[in-house]
Amino acid sequence: MIAGVSTPEGTHGFAARHAPLQAHGFFRPAQRRAISSLGLGTYLGASNEETDARYVASVLAAVRGGINFLDTSLNYRHQRSERNVGVALRTLLGERAECRREELVVCTKAGYLVPDAIPHDRLRPDDIVGQMHSMAPAFLEDQLERSRTNLGLATIDVFYLHNPETQLGFVAEAEFLARCRAAFEALEGAVAAGGIAYYGMATWEGFRQREGGLSLVRLEQVAREVAGEQHRFRFIQLPVNLAMTEAYTLRREAWPNGERTTVLEAAARLGITVVASASLLQARLTQGLPEKLASVFPGANSDALRAIQFTRSTPGVASALVGMSRPEHVESNLAVARLRPVGAEQYAALFSA
Repeated sequence: MIAGVSTPEGTHGFAARHAPLQAHGFFRPAQRRAISSLGLGTYLGASNEETDARYVASVLAAVRGGINFLDTSLNYRHQRSERNVGVALRTLLGERAECRREELVVCTKAGYLVPDAIPHDRLRPDDIVGQMHSMAPAFLEDQLERSRTNLGLATIDVFYLHNPETQLGFVAEAEFLARCRAAFEALEGAVAAGGIAYYGMATWEGFRQREGGLSLVRLEQVAREVAGEQHRFRFIQLPVNLAMTEAYTLRREAWPNGERTTVLEAAARLGITVVASASLLQARLTQGLPEKLASVFPGANSDALRAIQFTRSTPGVASALVGMSRPEHVESNLAVARLRPVGAEQYAALFSA
């Protein structure tokens, strides 16, 4: 396995080596690291060798082009996406040493039961909900080891609980929080053992619901109860795009003093990095957008680039993930790297209009 983990020095060095992009505000702070505000996602695609080859080529093109934030999951394409990222990393970090391990932030996820990756001997029936999801510590420990093997990495930078809100459809809130506590304890143990650097939650609906769902304020409190102020629950991921704006508009986070804020505001206060998924809403935002967006995002000469600019301009978002299974997608989307995100005031004007 490849030793090492991302570091502040390594990631800032990566940004400095891509000075033209850095000059346009392409890199953002995240836990003292510098991460690209466009991240490569690996969710979609057929489970075949042709798609495997394209993903490997896409990761290579992305890192060579200035992207150092890579996102995958054990269940993406039945482990194939993780393995594709691993192949690319071995090329990038191999004999030619095109970059260093310390420069790259690699994220993956666990939670769903994946065919051929289910540790039946370590799961009790009540560890599983809906015959598809688990957050049991023994399950997470098993999944982490599989991900480390697939990626070829001794240490994974960010390990997410994948759509933990799935559990709320089957267990009461008190039981859910108890399961989160047990998961956090296991993941803090993985941090101490060197298997991961940080952990978090990658969600779809959890942080976008007006009522119910996940409370970031409460979850961070659980992390503090488990590991103190230095806990490693420092990342969340949720959809942010032109059609899904709840992270910016919905004041759903309730604080002990009665104040209510958006999840983006809550994350900023709590020192938690926010990563946006579904920036293009699985390609549905690549055409047919309102013409006025062309003037709001100058220099973005396609609907796809305008949609990416919207997400990476959202105040509080560190990186906008875009699924890129072809090198040509990487090349075209990297055009945003030379466009400054719009300011907070101009971004807010989109909503007042």
